Amino acid sequence: MTTHLKIGEIENKNPKKVWSVVEFAKRYRLDREEEARLLKLLGPFASQQELLMNASRAPRFR
Repeated sequence: MTTHLKIGEIENKNPKKVWSVVEFAKRYRLDREEEARLLKLLGPFASQQELLMNASRAPRFR
């Protein structure tokens, strides 16, 4: 079944921010193992919320 969408209805909604998992890993300085785990778990693209909730980063001590 199809429905007609009005342009005004689409523009007013806040779309989810979708990130590339590889770019997210670079930005948040995740190691290769964590990047691979996220790729396996979420695929090549995921929402910002999913990435932030599933990513874990090892603490950096001095």
